[in-house]
Amino acid sequence: MEVVSLGTGTKCIGKAAMSPAGDVLNDSHAEVIARRGCIRYLIQELHGAVSGRCNSLFRPADQGGKWRLQPGVSFLLFTSHTPCGDASIIPMTDSESQPCPPVTSVSSCEETDGGEKLKRKAEEPGERGKFKLHRLEEKETKEEETGQFEFRTYPTETPDGDVSVPAAVTELRPGDSADVSPSRFRDVHRTGAKCVPGGPVDPLHPGPRYHSTGVLRVKPGRGEPTLSLSCSDKLARWGVLGFQGALLSHYLEEALYFSTVVVGKCPYSQKVLDRALVTRCSHVSGLPDGFSVCSPLLLQSSLEFPFSQNQTELQHRAGRISPCGAAISWCNVADQPLDVTANGYKHGVTKKVLGTPKARSLLCKLELFHSFLSLVAATDPSALPDSLRSGELHTYWDYKQASQSYQQAWQQLRQQAFPLWPRSDRNLLLFH
Repeated sequence: MEVVSLGTGTKCIGKAAMSPAGDVLNDSHAEVIARRGCIRYLIQELHGAVSGRCNSLFRPADQGGKWRLQPGVSFLLFTSHTPCGDASIIPMTDSESQPCPPVTSVSSCEETDGGEKLKRKAEEPGERGKFKLHRLEEKETKEEETGQFEFRTYPTETPDGDVSVPAAVTELRPGDSADVSPSRFRDVHRTGAKCVPGGPVDPLHPGPRYHSTGVLRVKPGRGEPTLSLSCSDKLARWGVLGFQGALLSHYLEEALYFSTVVVGKCPYSQKVLDRALVTRCSHVSGLPDGFSVCSPLLLQSSLEFPFSQNQTELQHRAGRISPCGAAISWCNVADQPLDVTANGYKHGVTKKVLGTPKARSLLCKLELFHSFLSLVAATDPSALPDSLRSGELHTYWDYKQASQSYQQAWQQLRQQAFPLWPRSDRNLLLFH
């Protein structure tokens, strides 16, 4: 086995920060960073193939100008935590701290029959407006006096980096039939990713009915909403369209899929991961040649990432733990394998270089497009795939749309599984 791409990251930019020049990295979650680094690696290997150099990854396909993987080559994805979105909505075990049922009406809890007020403590923002760590309090009074049970929970950050405020006060009175056993408060790990507009919404009901499952979600963010779909959704999409993207589909006879997805030691459910990554798209049919519905082997590692959120909090009990704002990429390429970004730009750049190549991440759309164009330029004109022989290809949008088989597969996936997937703004894809 050989590692070809590594990525870390937990952030993504808002809609207003997206650039029509394609020079900003929109989504910096680790799975996306790792996949984009892998695209750099694939372009390098295809460059070697079209140049006639010995290549251990690709071999010529039957169709002219196309390439396919060498026999025995496959790709595995490892992620230290379940992908954000649907794959992270996992039932909690009895041994875990259970979030409490949310309050339906705060005003209705102002005063009880016994004259005692139930007060909800204010969630005080911590440093820079961020919330304090989770704390759960439970108070039970004698049933013959008031029959009340009070549960309070304070805001906590989800693994997605968003803030979850699940909670508040539940009141039970003598004669109520509600079950107050611990099992009644069994809950799910919650995701900060929000349902896409126009479809089902999260009901926010107590316990396991807090979330809708199997739906598309956009990633959480502080401030302006983002347009980036959750990693669960992107992995499901790659399971049908391949992770190579539209541009490299010009050169490949078959889409590239992850044969195996391994999740590190963390809250995990095989059933939930299969739902999020596989079964949502398992019914898709009518795909063009070279595309299929991939069902990767889903596994969990027994090893926990030593710098996971859980391990970091255990080792640093004093002070608040915040996710790192930077994203780090390493890939197995000869030129500039390391790329570190923050807020969509190369880490450490000053304002005066924004808009110049010095500020660009090597993983942004514009840089990957330029790398692809260098691959096209290195290909003998007689060996170009048919889809790249048109003289009308100029912009990033043109090259993506000219990958007809990929676009046909995407159309089938959208119609049959993801009709609410937001369409990209064409004005953000017209760069050269």
